[in-house]
Amino acid sequence: MSRSLAFVLNVPETPQDPEDSQEPSPYDESEVHDSFHQLIQEQSRWVAEEGLELQQRVPGAGALGASGSDRQALLGPEGAPVYSTATLHILASMPSRTIGRSRGAILSQYYSRTVRLRRRAGRPQLRDVGRSARPSLRLYDLELDPAVLEEDEKRGLLVKELQGLTVAQRDHMLRGMPLSLSEKRCLREESRPPRGKRRAWGHRGLLSCCSQLRDSCILASHNLGLALLSGLQALMPWHYALKRIGGQFGSSVLSYFLFLKTLLAFNTLLLLPLLAFIVGVQAAFPPAPSGSVPAFRGLELLTGGGRFTHTVMYYGYYSNATLNQPCASPRDGGQCTPEAGGLPYNMPLAYLFTVGVAFFITCITLVYSMSHSFGESYRVGSTSGVHAITVFCSWDYKVTQKWATRLQHDNIRTQLKELLAEGQLRQRPRRACGRLRQAAVLGLVWLLCLGTTLACALAVYSFSELVLQSRVSAERDGVLLALPLVVCLLNLGAPYLFRVLATLERHDSPVLEVYVAICRNLILKMVILGILCYHWLGRRVGTLKDQCWEDFVGQELYRLMVMDFIFTLLDTLLGELVWRLISEKRSQRKGKPEFDIAGNVLELIYGQTLTWLGVLFSPLLPAMQIIKLLFLFYVKKTSLMANCQAPRRPWKASHMSTVFISLLCFPSFLGAAIFLCYAIWQVKPSSICGPFRTLDTMYEAGKVWVRHLEEAGPRVSWLSWIHRYLVESAFPIYLASALLLAVIYLNIQVVKGQRKVICLLKEQLSNEGEDKIFLINKLQRIYERKERSRVGRTEEAVTPPAVFTDDWDAQ
Repeated sequence: MSRSLAFVLNVPETPQDPEDSQEPSPYDESEVHDSFHQLIQEQSRWVAEEGLELQQRVPGAGALGASGSDRQALLGPEGAPVYSTATLHILASMPSRTIGRSRGAILSQYYSRTVRLRRRAGRPQLRDVGRSARPSLRLYDLELDPAVLEEDEKRGLLVKELQGLTVAQRDHMLRGMPLSLSEKRCLREESRPPRGKRRAWGHRGLLSCCSQLRDSCILASHNLGLALLSGLQALMPWHYALKRIGGQFGSSVLSYFLFLKTLLAFNTLLLLPLLAFIVGVQAAFPPAPSGSVPAFRGLELLTGGGRFTHTVMYYGYYSNATLNQPCASPRDGGQCTPEAGGLPYNMPLAYLFTVGVAFFITCITLVYSMSHSFGESYRVGSTSGVHAITVFCSWDYKVTQKWATRLQHDNIRTQLKELLAEGQLRQRPRRACGRLRQAAVLGLVWLLCLGTTLACALAVYSFSELVLQSRVSAERDGVLLALPLVVCLLNLGAPYLFRVLATLERHDSPVLEVYVAICRNLILKMVILGILCYHWLGRRVGTLKDQCWEDFVGQELYRLMVMDFIFTLLDTLLGELVWRLISEKRSQRKGKPEFDIAGNVLELIYGQTLTWLGVLFSPLLPAMQIIKLLFLFYVKKTSLMANCQAPRRPWKASHMSTVFISLLCFPSFLGAAIFLCYAIWQVKPSSICGPFRTLDTMYEAGKVWVRHLEEAGPRVSWLSWIHRYLVESAFPIYLASALLLAVIYLNIQVVKGQRKVICLLKEQLSNEGEDKIFLINKLQRIYERKERSRVGRTEEAVTPPAVFTDDWDAQ
């Protein structure tokens, strides 16, 4: 039986200079490949004629180990296919194998480019140059003639062509060459005109001065652009801190800080129109004080009352007059009649429309952020090959500093841990008995959690009714903190009980555990906020008929925000710092606590909901939220680095940002929008304060403005038409809803079409690979048959006939 032979390609190395050891990038090689396709075909035919030098590695009898025409390619010692000599000829002559990294090929290519650029007919083209002046593009960077004279000749031609170009064209051509920097410097020096010519050009000093000035301006603008880019990167808040958190604690903990950064942007976007059109205008034209202003005592920082009531902080400070002009004889109800010649600024209308436009901008931004987050989280296509991409393509080779390399190393390591943990979770099967037992435990825990939520809601309702019946006066500021204190205690204690009950469930997936905790905490906080909204608009409005109930609601929301911030700091101090100290001294087995993602994220959503609820009654509440978020970031980051450890079960938060934005949009923003719409359309404003004091509802400010427009004349009648048919009518709402549903449906269909196209392309790629394997196997079988026929003819020619051998034996 014949043994299979394996061959090794004995390719001599091409000598090259040490300073020219740098090679061009594969991207530049692809460009060279297109321009040298014809030359590659000639070199391939040349190689096929001359053949390759092969060295036998495994001795044995027989030329080939194939015994049949239908046999596939033979396998080598390591399982790799071993092809025949002719097949190796064809494989080595393929364009992807022969292009190599030849510097001479690159010089020849750019020589042709300079010729086309100058359009000189006298210079010989590349196709007219002899074979000795052409690059050797054969067999893994193999050159048949190692002499350097050919490369020098091509180099000289390129230098001559570069000398005929202008300075700008020469620099542009040199920058685009895929050569090393040292090679480009040598080409630039050689392509400069001689000194004699430079002296002859000295009379054109003005042109050289202009060119130098132009180059200096270009260099200065380039440096200025780099400085601006570095400055913009420095303006990105917490860039290095976020990278450090992601590298040490993973994407799950990082998602909390990214969400906090998103909330900071939302509040900034909400605050800008309020400052420009409400707070700034009223501060420029302050109303006359209605009474004595109390002195600042310091307790206002907690209660929000006292001196703050007589500032732009609350709704009651804003006037119902037309600003920017002196007031003429007032009408009944205290309205100010505008004088002729002034620019009227209707404060009630500006207050209503500014709050509405700010909410509309926030809604559009939220919807866009949610759709963008969905697009980033649920990409079309599969995630196969993510491990290889993370291992081989994650490192940034531009990083040179030691701390940056360490940070990048930690980040890649954490990503690999998360990917491996995610893959292990998908492979864990569970028996039917285990599933039934877990379902029973889940049902019991959910009943206990819902019962706890119901008990907290009843406690808040009972305490609010008790406070309502006690008729607490505004002078007793300390008693006003009782209801916010009870609410914050329940919001802090109930999640700890939920966390204890969650230990009984023993979820396999940490992602599911976080989602369940978020759902339970969200139900608790939304129920409590619903009871408080009923307490403010349903009960307090009736009991505060002779007072400014809008200021009271604004102060209640301010107190809730301040108490929530204080309890968050106490939770960070006691729940993380003290627990770490106790665990390090007494219980070293458990170590540091983990960062509670669900509880902290729900605290952010709860605080943002309070901000949206209070924008109508306290326009500066977004500014308080911005200050709170800034403090929270630094406090949480410091506590995370000092007191917490990375999750014991790493997991990848690929959809966490999408979930956070969705919760912020639908339960939080939608609930706040319903609350404010009810207050604007249904609740009667106070008659002693605020810009809507003479109206039955806040919405009537728009109707009063329309009536004034109709009385002003026909020139502005189109504004009243717009208000009547686009604001008061319900048709635009239905039209916007229909358009939104149509856009969502079209996006869904586009995503489905993209998935189908991607599946077809993947199938086509696999078929292309199978086609190549099929063609190679066909070629292998054809050359095996030719080889066997040639060997058979040789053996017949060498072996003597059997008749003569028998006659000789007989003699």
